[in-house]
Amino acid sequence: MSDRTAIEAFESEFRKTKATCEGAMRQVDDVGLHAQINERQNSIAVIVQHLHGNMLSRWTDFLGSDGEKPSRDRDGEFVERGLPRDELMRLWEEGWRWLFEALAPLTDADLGRTVMIRREPHTVGLALVRQMAHYSWHAGQIALIAKHLAGEKWKYLTVPPGGSGEFNRKMGL
Repeated sequence: MSDRTAIEAFESEFRKTKATCEGAMRQVDDVGLHAQINERQNSIAVIVQHLHGNMLSRWTDFLGSDGEKPSRDRDGEFVERGLPRDELMRLWEEGWRWLFEALAPLTDADLGRTVMIRREPHTVGLALVRQMAHYSWHAGQIALIAKHLAGEKWKYLTVPPGGSGEFNRKMGL
């Protein structure tokens, strides 16, 4: 058994979350990345900006400093900047790179270590769960917005409605 079994499970789930968002974003045109389905809803672009800021703060010097960096402008992350798709995707990739680089040296023995987030102690395991939940929350938002905008052209990212039987057959169930 690997001394990274749990860490690898987190890496795998983070990669699935990232891929789900990317599959949703590919189904939206450039204008759609900035669309709000109502005035209180963030656009996909704003969610990307927010995740970028969060990832920079949380994963830079993950084990050595508080995950809420003094330089972070969280409120500014939620301001629509009108960034083009290529710049949004650069921010997207950069944020995820920070996450995966921070996880790469970890082993399961690190899960009990303490890290700080907003001066609150967390085990590494809890910090990973916290971030997984946070990113999954926003992945659901991105998928919902993209599905709403794509309408009938939407290509399902998981088992489509009415497709469970076929999926189960393919899985040998």
